[in-house]
This record gives sequence, structure tokens and C-alpha cells, in this order.
Amino acid sequence: MSRPWQLVEAVEHGAGRIELRQRGERDYLITLDGRVLMNSAAHRSERALGALAVEALATRSKPRVLIAGLGMAFTLRGALDGLPRDARVRVVEIEGAVHRWCLGPLRELSGGAVLDARVRVEIADVADVLAAVARGPAAQRFDAIALDLFEGPGRGLRDEDPIFGRDGLQRMRDALAPDGVLAVWSEARQPAFEKRLARSGFQARRQRPGRAGLRHAVYVARLAERSSPRKPVPSR
Repeated sequence: MSRPWQLVEAVEHGAGRIELRQRGERDYLITLDGRVLMNSAAHRSERALGALAVEALATRSKPRVLIAGLGMAFTLRGALDGLPRDARVRVVEIEGAVHRWCLGPLRELSGGAVLDARVRVEIADVADVLAAVARGPAAQRFDAIALDLFEGPGRGLRDEDPIFGRDGLQRMRDALAPDGVLAVWSEARQPAFEKRLARSGFQARRQRPGRAGLRHAVYVARLAERSSPRKPVPSR
């Protein structure tokens, strides 16, 4: 018989009640109003998101990376493992308790990723951060942006969505450096989002990390060449 989950801490957030639960020594859940957002035992797609976002940056001088959504820091860990020592990683997390948990009971799950000297964690809304960078000088733009937000670009995606909507994608275009990469975690494949990426000038490929069990989707996109025809997102 499996052990019951124990509540470590609960905080009220604008989207609902966020809880950290623990079972045994290293088994954790983060839930929102009872729905599992993150499970420490199943994180391959989150780690893959970070790795795929930065796979072209290993030899780039002082690459700048934005990670939106800290979670249990698995995406951050995946990115750090592929980045050079002079990289700068800005993590934007909307809930301060999540950062506190990654400094405390969740720290060892990611090998202390939030304590890495390359990392700066900011408690803010990533939509506001992207808007500010998009308006700012080119030196502030990111070589890679990785979005690990809730369920990702869900089925109910609205055109006015501040992150995944038309204007949100335009802001991400403006916040990326030349040849920058946009990587997006999604709970499942989202054909409507694939079309929106293409309409926004991105060429994307879709990954399904893992070989069995629940396989989430990771989109890796770059700005398309102006002269190149738009290509469909290949299956994998």
C-alpha cells in the first residue's frame, strides 16, 4: 500500500490554491486547486524543454536565456547542463512560494539549480517581462526563451492570450535576439498553436520526449527566413 501524500505548504494564488505535497523522502507534487502541475517522478519533458532551448548555445559567448515558470527547476536544470559558464539565465516565476520551495525541500531534486551563479530568479508576470524587453534595447534580448507555463498553449487558446496569442508571440519575436530560439512546453499536441506559430513567422519542430507513458509536447521554434515558405510542424 502506497504512502499517503502529506501537505508541506499551501498558498493562495490568483489562479487558485497552490500546494506542495510530499510522500517519502524525494516524492513531491505541486498542485493547483487539486490538479497536478508537477510531479517529481515524471519530469523528462520539462528537462528536455530546457535542453532543447539551449542546444545551439553551448559555444555562444555570454548567451542570455529566459525561462518562464520555475516549477521544480527541472527545466532550469536541463538548460544549465547545456550552457557555458558565462551564460546568464533569467527565471521568471509568478509565485514566490515556488521559488522558496526550490530553495528548500525541492532543492536537491535539481541539484540546487536555483543556486547556480548563472541564475537570477525574478518574481513577476512573464508577460510584463517580455513586453519590457521587446520595447527595450537590443542588448537585452534573449538568445533563447523557454516557456513552461501551466498546461502550455491549451485547447482554449484565445487570440488575445498575453503569452500564446498573436500579440504575445509578436512580443516574443521582438524579445529574441537574431537566430534566437523559442521553446514551449505543452501538455499535449496543439495543432491550433502550430498554425499560430507559423502565422507569426516561426518555423517549429515538435518533440515528444520519451518512448512510453504520458508524453507531453515540446515545440522548438525559430524565426522563419522571409524568403522561405512556411512549413508544417513535423510529427515525431
